[in-house]
Amino acid sequence: MGILTGNPTKQALHYGEVYSLWSFSFITNAAISQLQTLKNHTGDTELIKLISDCLDDAHKEKEAVEEILKANGIGLPPAPAEKPKANLEEIPVGARFDDREISGAASAMLSEGLIACSTVIGQSIREDIGMLFGTYHMNKAQLGAKALKLNKEKGWLIAPPLHTQIPNNES
Repeated sequence: MGILTGNPTKQALHYGEVYSLWSFSFITNAAISQLQTLKNHTGDTELIKLISDCLDDAHKEKEAVEEILKANGIGLPPAPAEKPKANLEEIPVGARFDDREISGAASAMLSEGLIACSTVIGQSIREDIGMLFGTYHMNKAQLGAKALKLNKEKGWLIAPPLHTQIPNNES
């Protein structure tokens, strides 16, 4: 029988897994706070739905990761207080994020989340951790596709310069 076989939840986490899980929880706490604030600033119903989906996933991820940390005797990172709901009309126009900014910020958070999940998957030796973050990665990729579609439909996507020159392959 090889090393680290059997039920992975009964195996110790290595230091990289501990650091990644703790960091992921810390960053997820910040993302939840940011998404709650951004949700207060948007009036677009489709964008509100996207942000709500991101928040739902973030809360589920945070709970699952914190359960693993607790089960392994690791202290949890600090979390900011829940943001109160605000009335969009009461936020002065000059102090309000616009929907393009909000969508861009949410898209960037999803992109950063994909990278974080890939990192944890790549360094994990416990199958349960790798599989958990594989699920998170898939969920973030699906939300990212929804965000891209929404950005295109609403005209919020700011594309880099497009290269339209066709290469000459006749040489």
